[in-house]
Amino acid sequence: MGFIIFLVVLGMLVTWTVILFNRLVSLRNRRETAFADMDVQLRLRHDLVPQLVETVKGYAGHERETLTKVTEARSAAAAAKTIDDKIEAEKKLSAALQGLHVQLEAYPDLKANQNFLQLQQKLDEIENRLAATRNYFNSATMKYNNAVETFPSNLLAINFGFRRAVMFDLGVASREMMEEPPKVKF
Repeated sequence: MGFIIFLVVLGMLVTWTVILFNRLVSLRNRRETAFADMDVQLRLRHDLVPQLVETVKGYAGHERETLTKVTEARSAAAAAKTIDDKIEAEKKLSAALQGLHVQLEAYPDLKANQNFLQLQQKLDEIENRLAATRNYFNSATMKYNNAVETFPSNLLAINFGFRRAVMFDLGVASREMMEEPPKVKF
């Protein structure tokens, strides 16, 4: 009788371990899928940025430093390999694009140019889709991190190499820019 109880307890323990392990794998895969969805939007952004930069160059030739930062940030983001590297590179690209938007306020002719307006509209659409996919990615990351860090699944996570994952946030530079009040000019 004791042996049967031992087998039942062992079977329950094995079943519990399999369920927790599969949940951790599922959450990790959901996070990676969420980033893959975001990666599609990031690729669109990377394809559009060079066109935007070339259009701006025609009007704002002396703003080379800003344009160079955008180009370099885009190249670094496109070359990033891991999810964590891509997150960091994309933060820098977002900050560079925000800097470009600030610089463009000095060029009313550029803002009236049809090509620029179309590119800007497409970039705004992509940025909005990126915001939505970032939210989904961060939600998936939060669920994964909760599973990795909470008891009892954390016991399994430690032993099977599941680690806390990085969220996709604005970053310090972007956050500081967002804290500044907008400048309204008439």
